[in-house]
Amino acid sequence: MSAPRLEPDDAANRALVAAVHPPTWTNPTPAPRYHLVVVGGGTAGLVTAAGAAGLGARVALVERHLLGGDCLNYGCVPSKALIRSSRAVAELRGAAALGVAADEPRVDFAAVMERMRRIRAQIAPHDSAERFTKELGVDVFLGEGRFVGRDALEVAGARLRFRRAVIATGARAGAPDVPGLADAGFLTNESVFSLTERPARLAVIGGGPIGCELAQAFQRLGCAVTLIHDHGHVLDREDRDAAEIVQRALARDGVRLALGAKLLRVEASGGARTLHVETLEGARTVEADAILVATGRVPNVEGLGLDLAGVAFERRRGIQVDDRLRTTNPRIFAAGDVCMAWKFTHAADFAARIAIQNALFFGRRKLSGLVMPWCTYTDPEVAHVGLSEREAGERGIAITTFVRPLAEVDRARLDGDEEGFVKVHVARGGDRILGATIVARHAGESIGELAAAIHGRIGLGALANVIHPYPTQAEAIRQLGDAYNRTRLTPGAKRLFRAFFSLWR
Repeated sequence: MSAPRLEPDDAANRALVAAVHPPTWTNPTPAPRYHLVVVGGGTAGLVTAAGAAGLGARVALVERHLLGGDCLNYGCVPSKALIRSSRAVAELRGAAALGVAADEPRVDFAAVMERMRRIRAQIAPHDSAERFTKELGVDVFLGEGRFVGRDALEVAGARLRFRRAVIATGARAGAPDVPGLADAGFLTNESVFSLTERPARLAVIGGGPIGCELAQAFQRLGCAVTLIHDHGHVLDREDRDAAEIVQRALARDGVRLALGAKLLRVEASGGARTLHVETLEGARTVEADAILVATGRVPNVEGLGLDLAGVAFERRRGIQVDDRLRTTNPRIFAAGDVCMAWKFTHAADFAARIAIQNALFFGRRKLSGLVMPWCTYTDPEVAHVGLSEREAGERGIAITTFVRPLAEVDRARLDGDEEGFVKVHVARGGDRILGATIVARHAGESIGELAAAIHGRIGLGALANVIHPYPTQAEAIRQLGDAYNRTRLTPGAKRLFRAFFSLWR
């Protein structure tokens, strides 16, 4: 298989490809049998291969495209680089509120994209074929892998026999079946980072995390963005109060919102696209120079020979696994986006750890035992862990909710970041933390404390005793601990204290 070619063909992209799919790579001679064959070189696959090899197993890793998967090449890494540049624009525009005079920033879009590609290439050696081969002792095979039986896989003419295998082929961007969309052409997360020229008008289809992050970033970088979403508000899987703050932030940045909208058809004429949309207010058209589709992910299950391997799967839902990540073939496990509802890099990482233990050491670890935080990297960010209010209600779990608005947190006021909150749900009648949501500029940096508390069964009341530096926005978590402890001071207890102090004179 020839090495992929990334656009633009510049030094950074050539360095990236040289690391994660070297053009001159020669596959090794297969071992007679591997303890573990890993299919897919994204986060789940890389962690599985590195972890198993580090424990002494003979491991083969098969990747048909770019090692590093979506996270390195088309996801977390490039998107956060763009978001950082776009936040710098917003900070300059908001500097006057801090008493700092600043001219309207001039965005060099080509330079922003070049910086992203350069940093991506700098990070790539960690996921490189050379590192996995020379440092970690993994046999890396580049090419299309296909199962040819229940205990064997072929790649580039070589047969790899295994005792166990892990499928970690990930997922790709999906696209709605809308008349004219394919003919008009559209971008996804797999192509948008190849842009070198800024689209004057960008239509974003989908108001989930990817759609909202990129809509805000490209608007701040100088595009006129219209976000089209089929629900009444963006981020519809988050609590409504959290989603509304992000929605206001998008509108304040200038993103045009078409909500409760159905995309009927797309027409293309020259370099322009016309999107015909039906909204709650009636029909409207959206003119765009480029379209970005961010409507979900489709698992990569095609061409793997899963039927020959005895592995059950569905086209839309992916590979069928149980709570221990076992497929319908007891020799084969799966991890990451190809089989899980949690489609996050960190989820794939920790699922891989479960797969290693259960596949090689007859472990019994369960995916449902993970405490899974996540974050949407808009400005402000929305971070969440555990149960939401809606989920608690659906499960009939009684909760008590404590909320600390950022407007009441000193550091947030000093930073001018007063829009947001920290919200924690505890089991009714106690302080066991069941879930939490943070809306703040750096919410993702703080949610880990609450994830650790849930994982370690540390109650909200105990967090009141954790000393946080002053002033920090994370101090809001301690303040919620104080709020919980105040609820323990019942009217009866107050009377006893008053009686005690009246006698102590």
